[in-house]
Amino acid sequence: MKIVKVEDLHADAGWRTTSFLKITTADGIVGWSEYSENVGNAGLTATIRAMAEKLPGQNPMRLEWIMAQLYTHAVPAWSGINQQAMAAIGNALLDIKGKALGVPVHALFGGALRDRLPVYWSHCGSYRVRFPEFCGVTPVRDYDGLQRLAEEVRQRGFRALKTNIMMLEPDGSIGNFRPGFGSMPGFPELNPQPSVMRSLQRQLEAMRAGAGPDVEIMLDANFHFRTEGYLQLVRTVEPFNLAWLELDIYDADSLALLRREAGFPIASGESLYTRRGYRPFLDAYAMDVAIVDVLWNGFLESMKIAAMADAYEVNVAPHNFYGHLADHISAHFAAATPNLRILEMDIDDVPWKSEFVTHPPVIENGAFVLPDRPGWGTDVDETAVRRRPPRH
Repeated sequence: MKIVKVEDLHADAGWRTTSFLKITTADGIVGWSEYSENVGNAGLTATIRAMAEKLPGQNPMRLEWIMAQLYTHAVPAWSGINQQAMAAIGNALLDIKGKALGVPVHALFGGALRDRLPVYWSHCGSYRVRFPEFCGVTPVRDYDGLQRLAEEVRQRGFRALKTNIMMLEPDGSIGNFRPGFGSMPGFPELNPQPSVMRSLQRQLEAMRAGAGPDVEIMLDANFHFRTEGYLQLVRTVEPFNLAWLELDIYDADSLALLRREAGFPIASGESLYTRRGYRPFLDAYAMDVAIVDVLWNGFLESMKIAAMADAYEVNVAPHNFYGHLADHISAHFAAATPNLRILEMDIDDVPWKSEFVTHPPVIENGAFVLPDRPGWGTDVDETAVRRRPPRH
């Protein structure tokens, strides 16, 4: 079996572009992966194309060998976009291997430990504040709207939700708090703001009232503070019994300090790459839940990260805020990983999201039903993708 062709396809996904990598073999087997260059990684497609020049003629079944070869060309800059490009290639090759052997990808790693994967509703409220017109939903403009949304989460059978920090706007509505991404005042100093902490308290009160006592609530603070601000955030959310506080910080000792201060779990790691990136955080006992992006690290490496985290008695959760092919890829990781915490999915999204795949995810009572079809369990509908060219 030999690789003969590598292509990339792109489609409009509302406020972002969904991208797919297609690798074809001489036998006619097609492997798919999904990737994204909407989060600080513009130029990823060009990097994938450059790496893919080395693929034609190679045997896709020798996946570790191919990844080792690619790594030698990226080793001076082993992380970031280079790792994401390797991940996209490796994930597509796994789809080929599963299809060639007639088994799901998880079967290549010992098989599924579970066939129903608990899902949390990610960006709950955040997208209905920022992108209601793309999602085709009623906008959330106030705390009552957040309470109604949290109640919807519970009524639809989800056992957990994750939201982001909201703040009061001058007109009395609520908006997303995002200084860490440079999109609002407060950047670059990232100092704590008392008004934001007060608004967050009202937000969590409203969402707990709607969700009830049995739905887990996570809060994602991203890169929006430095250690001082995160300490104030920890004290602000202490009364709300969070399932976890998620935050991003690149200093392992600072994160460990925050974990010691918090009386609840700390999750982090979505922006880390490979075992090398996670090791100092695990050595520092800095996180209760390691967030692993399977699209950025690649399935092979993500399984190794999860195994290393398991040795530290740390559970993992996929970082997954993409399209439905990514949902399937992350689900296989979640199914094959002993130390799973929960699976992330964006429930609010563009209405045409399901068009891009031949088999959209099946969600029953807040759980992802794991497919048993070969490979990832779905293919990309190329006609649908080409019908919606990127708007940017």
